[in-house]
Amino acid sequence: MHAHLKDLPTTARTRDERVVLARAVTRLFELWQLPSADQLMLLGLNESNRIALQRYAKGEALAANRDLLERVGHLLGIHKALKLLFPKNAEIATGWMSSPNTRFDGATPVDIARRFGFAGLLMVRGTLDRMRGT
Repeated sequence: MHAHLKDLPTTARTRDERVVLARAVTRLFELWQLPSADQLMLLGLNESNRIALQRYAKGEALAANRDLLERVGHLLGIHKALKLLFPKNAEIATGWMSSPNTRFDGATPVDIARRFGFAGLLMVRGTLDRMRGT
């Protein structure tokens, strides 16, 4: 992600920046190989809103919605942390979100996000930050 994008308040995102974020999160979900229902849940969208994923994949901008933009920021942060933690093992990094984890009592990080919503996403990111020692 471009450094200047993360420095802006989420409400100040331009349409062009939201297009970049939509592309990034679409690529991220492809990399993680998550089902549509999990993608929508992680974005805080209704699981019947599959059309949103299709629009983002076609290059439409993310909605100018603070919750959505914050979630995408955390998802991209999770991805960055995984790349830093597992620089030589892309398989672990890409499968981590959907793999059972002892840090979550055997639940997957996606399960934690589903169970606790936005707070679960923060728990997952915080766990990775602690693993990185930050």
